[in-house]
Amino acid sequence: MSDYSQTNLPSKSVLVGSNAMNTTLDGIDASRELALTVARSAEERKAGDIVLLRVAEVSYLSDYFVMVTGYSRVQVRAIAGAVEDDVEQEWQRRPIRTEGKSEGSWVLQDYGDVIVHIMMPKEREFYNLEAFWGHAERIDFPVSGPEGD
Repeated sequence: MSDYSQTNLPSKSVLVGSNAMNTTLDGIDASRELALTVARSAEERKAGDIVLLRVAEVSYLSDYFVMVTGYSRVQVRAIAGAVEDDVEQEWQRRPIRTEGKSEGSWVLQDYGDVIVHIMMPKEREFYNLEAFWGHAERIDFPVSGPEGD
């Protein structure tokens, strides 16, 4: 992870194209919908243990965290690539910053209102972000199983 400040960076992810969606939708929490898009994208790449946390009430960092597990460095990178592609296609947004992609054991994608953590099992267990942010609201994400495919 990077240890330098982001003081002069925008607080929202970078919008792509002239028809970029606004971050507020009529009566819909756009940040939540973006987090769900990330989760679905990760699930399509066979990510495990997908957790969505609404951290807006307990942190100024972001509105939502999405945490997923990849079981190899290649899979972690593939999940990160799929998330970036799907968010760009559906939301016309790119992350403000992406860290850890070259190492592939923990990739962080910062979209401003949604922060994505894609981790190998060892890193996920060691850092235990779910426990650290245990006071945040957990958002249900229906995982498709063999019967839902």
